[in-house]
Amino acid sequence: MHPGRRVALLALIVSLFATSLPLHAAASPPPLLVFAASSLTDAMDQIGPAYTRSTGQQIKLSYAASSVLARQVEAGAKADVFFSADTDWMDYLQTRNLIDKSTRKDLLGNTLVLVAPASSSVSLQIAPNFALAAALGKGRLSTGDPDSVPVGKYARMALTSLGVWDDVADKLIRAENVRSALSFVGRGEAPLGIVYATDALVDKKVKVVGTFPTNSHLPIVYPVAATVSAQPSAKAFVTYLQGESAQAVFKQYGFSILH
Repeated sequence: MHPGRRVALLALIVSLFATSLPLHAAASPPPLLVFAASSLTDAMDQIGPAYTRSTGQQIKLSYAASSVLARQVEAGAKADVFFSADTDWMDYLQTRNLIDKSTRKDLLGNTLVLVAPASSSVSLQIAPNFALAAALGKGRLSTGDPDSVPVGKYARMALTSLGVWDDVADKLIRAENVRSALSFVGRGEAPLGIVYATDALVDKKVKVVGTFPTNSHLPIVYPVAATVSAQPSAKAFVTYLQGESAQAVFKQYGFSILH
């Protein structure tokens, strides 16, 4: 081939490759960043990839206590979706006009349980004035920080209504999220803990000692919403979470469906 033609051909190839890059990039939308409560980890780890296989939209999941995630959104984190373990932190963002309230949906329910290490011989019946402090002995009760973490807030409500909060308030391990609270019990560092039933279900190192009466605390509700700064595709993912495929996964991990 004439040298001049070879140079022209190479230039054409380079030009075509360069112009194809924006088209390729446009065909691959940025991942959706989903902020989800720690208790949703197992279910969302299954739902996120399933959504990607179905739609091609990548999902990036970030887990922490709802309080931590909400404050990150308030501080400017570019989350597309917020999936909270209680309504208070969703309300917190809504009053600050940081979520798209038209997309907000109360999606899931859960149950509050008392857990012990799987090898424990402790036996307790949860009832008014039950002997929780005696069962702890010199140990501590592991749950989320009642001042911020939803599971800890529900735990304080339940124990207060049952008349035993004052007996154990100074014996708490105030974990940063529910999975951390669960791990203290699973490792044997706490003889008892209060977590969600869904968390106890996935950890073979713990066993459920008892279930708190539903009238001992406010209903455990998981709302989800797109943020006001979300990519347009976030609404489709919020809708997907309400569909049959996602609901089947949530049920598999012990959540109840609220709609």
